[in-house]
Amino acid sequence: MKIAIYPGSFDPLTFGHIDIVERAASLFDKVIIGVAASKAKQPLFSVEERLALIDETFSHNPKIESLGYSEKLTVDLARENHAVAIIRGLRAVADFEYEFQLATMNRSLAPDIESIFFTPKDTLIYVSSSLVKEIAQFGGDVARFVPEHIVKALNKKFS
Repeated sequence: MKIAIYPGSFDPLTFGHIDIVERAASLFDKVIIGVAASKAKQPLFSVEERLALIDETFSHNPKIESLGYSEKLTVDLARENHAVAIIRGLRAVADFEYEFQLATMNRSLAPDIESIFFTPKDTLIYVSSSLVKEIAQFGGDVARFVPEHIVKALNKKFS
């Protein structure tokens, strides 16, 4: 079974993330969305809330699972789950340098686990969780960027 890990904070999950997950699921037998605690990022949603939102989003696809993690390296999460690949998203040139450095370090730590990069659809390339949260915080419409149940969760957080 070919398993891939897609790590990130997913605070919240966007249509860009969903696009990448669905395309990865077409290439792998299982995709595990690794939800990092990311305390340094001061997340809006708890890990449990993010996992629930992700699980609701992908409830129709048994090949996609979610798993929270903290205080461990992504390569260790990948090993524990027998993953052969780590999926990463690239939105812009600015992402490339950091992602390249991260992939090189991951290869050094775990040469048997490949890093695979996906770019989202061109209509989603500018969407980020940070921007979605900022728009929602000030009452903007984020329905073009996240599923309806996540719109509701954002509205509840900012009401």
